[in-house]
Amino acid sequence: MVRNLEDRVFNAVVYTVLGFAALTAVLPLLYVLSVSLTPFGEVLKNGGFILIPKSITLEAYHRLLSDSNMPRAFGVTVFITVVGTAANLVLTALMAYPLSRRNLPGRGLFLFMVVFTLLFGGGIIPTYLIVKAVGLTDTVWAMIVPNAVWSFNVLVMKSFFENLPEELFESARIDGAKDFRILLRIVMPLSMPVVLTIGLFYAVGHWNEFFQAIMYVTDRTLFPLQVIVRELLMLTQQPLENAENMLPTETMQMASVILASVPIISVYPFIQKHFAKGMLLGSVKG
Repeated sequence: MVRNLEDRVFNAVVYTVLGFAALTAVLPLLYVLSVSLTPFGEVLKNGGFILIPKSITLEAYHRLLSDSNMPRAFGVTVFITVVGTAANLVLTALMAYPLSRRNLPGRGLFLFMVVFTLLFGGGIIPTYLIVKAVGLTDTVWAMIVPNAVWSFNVLVMKSFFENLPEELFESARIDGAKDFRILLRIVMPLSMPVVLTIGLFYAVGHWNEFFQAIMYVTDRTLFPLQVIVRELLMLTQQPLENAENMLPTETMQMASVILASVPIISVYPFIQKHFAKGMLLGSVKG
């Protein structure tokens, strides 16, 4: 295909803009990783800014992982993410499916209640009093139960369910299937794109759990990863034997950020292929 001068100029501009956008996303990540692997003496020589370290040390990661707080917090965060996301998806699907059926008695009232909670909340203090009254404080469930269902995600999933062909539901009912079986066998397999997308939103929210932890949990053994990282970010400098191997707050900060970010980032490529598979499955069978 022959390209004229206008097409070449347009492509050059597009590639330049995309390249600049990619650099703005990659350079901060590279900086964080480089500082976490660089001895502090080299960081000082380069004025605190370094992209490619000349020498590498894993001392910051060793000290973080040797501290009992970090592995324990990591375990708490993994539990919250896995159990919380599973509970979120189950409750969201069980709520979105009946709301997507137009013959549901009182459907308008239930939708109004969902939208109302999306626009107006009870407030921090009333929510805290409820969590305390039901005995969830100082438990991992205090970081799962209060946000078990997000109203926005319910509405998104409901809209997706409504777009499924009604003939599928009618044929299933003719074969004797009840609503729960229809949801499990027909609706959920065809709704994998929205299920995985919402599941990713839930998982990222749980992985980054911070506010509810500092609100409802005082037991340090139940602190999630983000709370421990926040404490590390507030530490003062911690010198070792010499300045070349000093591990200041900045180096510990960057190492803690990497440890807190890499697991959730590494999961995304595996979920992405399921996005494409779910979209193809829904388009073919829909």
